[in-house]
Amino acid sequence: MAGSDAPALADAPTLSDADAALVEDLLDGSHRALARAITKIENRMPGYRAIVSALHEHTGGADVIGITGSPGAGKSTLVDKLAAAHRDRGDTVGVIAVDPSSPYTGGAVLGDRIRMGSNVGDMDVFFRSMSARGQLGGLSTATADAVKALDAFGKDVVILETVGAGQNEVDVVRTADTVAVLVQPGSGDDVQTLKAGILEIGDVFVVNKADMDGSQRTVAELEEMVHRREGGTTGRDAGHHGAASTVSTGASGSAAGHHDADAADADATDADESWTPDVLETVANTGEGVAALIETFDTHATYLRESGEIAATERRRYAEEIRTLVRADVGALATAEIERRGGIDRLAERVHDRETDPYAVAEAIVGPIADCVDEAADRERDD
Repeated sequence: MAGSDAPALADAPTLSDADAALVEDLLDGSHRALARAITKIENRMPGYRAIVSALHEHTGGADVIGITGSPGAGKSTLVDKLAAAHRDRGDTVGVIAVDPSSPYTGGAVLGDRIRMGSNVGDMDVFFRSMSARGQLGGLSTATADAVKALDAFGKDVVILETVGAGQNEVDVVRTADTVAVLVQPGSGDDVQTLKAGILEIGDVFVVNKADMDGSQRTVAELEEMVHRREGGTTGRDAGHHGAASTVSTGASGSAAGHHDADAADADATDADESWTPDVLETVANTGEGVAALIETFDTHATYLRESGEIAATERRRYAEEIRTLVRADVGALATAEIERRGGIDRLAERVHDRETDPYAVAEAIVGPIADCVDEAADRERDD
């Protein structure tokens, strides 16, 4: 928590009248307003930042579940069945499927819409396909903002399905509370290959298509990997997805409010047991194993809240989001300054001709930005 001597922060971006009405409609439960807000967020249209800023105070209630794994593992079919199962018990659901980008339009390839047919016509399942826009991590930079919109709207559960780009797909950790990694039978070699990457982010491992030959062998290999992971053979800064927290059992209802966990945060350091990922089997086509998987998600959500780990996770997530936004904004300022000075090709030519050097160019571009930051700090000290 910031102290009383913390530097002042800027005011939140100002909403236009139209966007204020859009936010109001979204908070009142209009799916049309939700869809329009996510479109503005995804396309980074003017005013999107003010919309996300206005929604922030209404977030923190949804359980965010990430579904990742290699292409062909059956992620979309499983997400469809998960959404239907959540609806059966009365939860409202938001689904964001991050699709590969179209090479022609840069937009999402909408194949996942076709595979998710169980919830067509159910207004309490809001599905949105978003383009990865070339992000190696599998999640576009707008995905986290879209999750906030669904959270603020009041969805009990938000399910994120990633592209399935493989080992690089660790960005899901930064957005989801619980991550399920799907593996299909016969992936033994893949399990060994992926162990240093995507296997380290899972809170739950799922062998989907478990009716296929080789299922038990894949389960055994995953359990062995979990055993090695819990034995300290891996080390990473992955928050609750790591192996440094307590276990609590028992299912919970969804969306008790993450902020309720703040009081328990102080007790987290007293943890003496770790969350041990389960290895489950599902057959998404028939829905077999889906109920057990949701029960495991509930158990993990309960653990996150009761251990206080959810609060720590949210703080890490916000820290990373702040860093990302600051880097993007400062980068945009630097890019504009490069253009003002004749463009990067012109600057490179001057360096090549020995008129200047790269360090001098960088100082010339970043120096004025640093001066402005210093002047602002001086003014705050004088006030």
